Amino acid sequence: MLGWMSTRVLGQYDLLVIEDENPEDQDLVYYVGPNVLALERRFAFPPSEFRLWLALHEVTHRAQFTGVPWMRGYFLGLVEQTVSAVGPDPARFAAAVGRAAESLRQGRNPLADGGVMALVATDDQREVLDRMSGLMSLLEGHGDVTMDRAGADRIPSAARFSRVLRQRRQQSQGLARILQQLIGLEAKLAQYEQGEKFIAAVERQDPVLIDRVWADPGLLPTLVEIRDPDAWLSRIGAGATNA
Repeated sequence: MLGWMSTRVLGQYDLLVIEDENPEDQDLVYYVGPNVLALERRFAFPPSEFRLWLALHEVTHRAQFTGVPWMRGYFLGLVEQTVSAVGPDPARFAAAVGRAAESLRQGRNPLADGGVMALVATDDQREVLDRMSGLMSLLEGHGDVTMDRAGADRIPSAARFSRVLRQRRQQSQGLARILQQLIGLEAKLAQYEQGEKFIAAVERQDPVLIDRVWADPGLLPTLVEIRDPDAWLSRIGAGATNA
């Protein structure tokens, strides 16, 4: 499973808890060279442009966690809350089967919001997972928006890179598609588009409003608000979008 997932990754900001030992080996950005090379060759991407484009996205994530004082602690706190509540409980699996059946009856994909983990989570865990999904949608969308804007006058092929990778995220079929849904990767891939749409809707109302999300954890959008920007705007007292 990890081997298959590794073929989908181009770069990663490694968010580790900073320790006193070897701090220079922590808080780093990594790139998966074989995957980057494979895409460059397959689509004839100019290497210098494509690698700069990828770097802008990953370094934006680093800036998010190092430039916002509370972000690292808040994120790791959500991870700890999720992991600490994990435990075998047959009743939870029975309840998950019931929720899956109800979703199917309503014409919804029971794995759409986080795969098996979200399906078997307790109510408290689902609340934490929704907060995590809202945060990651914001961060991924912000990463893509920042990447496109920062590279606009430096990366002539940026629009093509964006289009090809968006298509790549959506083209998995068969067993690969099922695996993506089961492990929650499909929900993860949806975060990019949802986050971008949220930022675009907020900026249509007022370009400076998006800065509010970095002021306090309580101002972060929930997953519901990511999908409904007007709800977030209303909560912070900024009215609604015109879209």
